[in-house]
Amino acid sequence: MYTLSTCPSCKKTKKFFSEHHIPFEFTNYDLADKTTQDKIMRELDAEDVNAFPFVRIGDEAVEGYQPKRYAKLLGIASGPE
Repeated sequence: MYTLSTCPSCKKTKKFFSEHHIPFEFTNYDLADKTTQDKIMRELDAEDVNAFPFVRIGDEAVEGYQPKRYAKLLGIASGPE
């Protein structure tokens, strides 16, 4: 998961994964070093992604806060959102 430290959608995404007890790793793009930022930008460009958060679930890339899509890809109930 690639996020921005100040992004409300990124915070909601991390909360979604935490509340559903789904382990995840994340990197805050804005707090990363230049080498890591360059790596992240290459990955986002390769997936044609233009926004944060960027979440990879298996072979699927999800751009933005999309709890229903996360739930579908993870095979869990998404809840009210």
